Amino acid sequence: MSRPRVVVLDYGSGNLRSAQRALERVGAEVAVTADLAAVAAADGLVVPGVGAYAACMAGVDAIGARRTIVDRVAAGRPVLGICVGMQILYELGEEHGVRTEGLGLLAGEVRRLAAPVLPHMGWNTVRPPAGSALFAGLPADTRFYFVHSYAAKADVDAGDTVAEHGEPFAAAAERGPLSATQFHPEKSGDAGAYVLRNWLATLA
Repeated sequence: MSRPRVVVLDYGSGNLRSAQRALERVGAEVAVTADLAAVAAADGLVVPGVGAYAACMAGVDAIGARRTIVDRVAAGRPVLGICVGMQILYELGEEHGVRTEGLGLLAGEVRRLAAPVLPHMGWNTVRPPAGSALFAGLPADTRFYFVHSYAAKADVDAGDTVAEHGEPFAAAAERGPLSATQFHPEKSGDAGAYVLRNWLATLA
């Protein structure tokens, strides 16, 4: 059985090599590239991201990847966003008074968490919905590694996975071919590997 072909999108932001290694460990054939033809052809696309929302969107637009990502999802082809790579899937991000248009694949806005201590850095539990593909088989007290100060409000009606730091926020989202995690699965040890393995299983 051939390994699923995954592209980690290289648009100048993200833990590219750690994401690559984590995906290879759970059985994917991984390319780190900005080549949009490779992005379009891959079985799965991972959109990583660290730093500022506006900078990440500028990077996506600099390589012309906005339409490619949107078209993949519209065609029912799997995409996984990680950290700020999740955040830019939303309609808008607001940081330091600057509002930046995102990809609009998820409804809502990304805002600064109302929490006494920021960034939210470290291990936290999450509450996935019944029937979650990403968290299938994981115990309820499983912890994942977060590093962020901004997040989207969880849409419980849409089946978001919820975590809390000062307030509830979307720790993960699953919408058909579109999956996303605010935490870093590539930094979350065995638990993160389990989530990535579950995602790879959806590529078949």
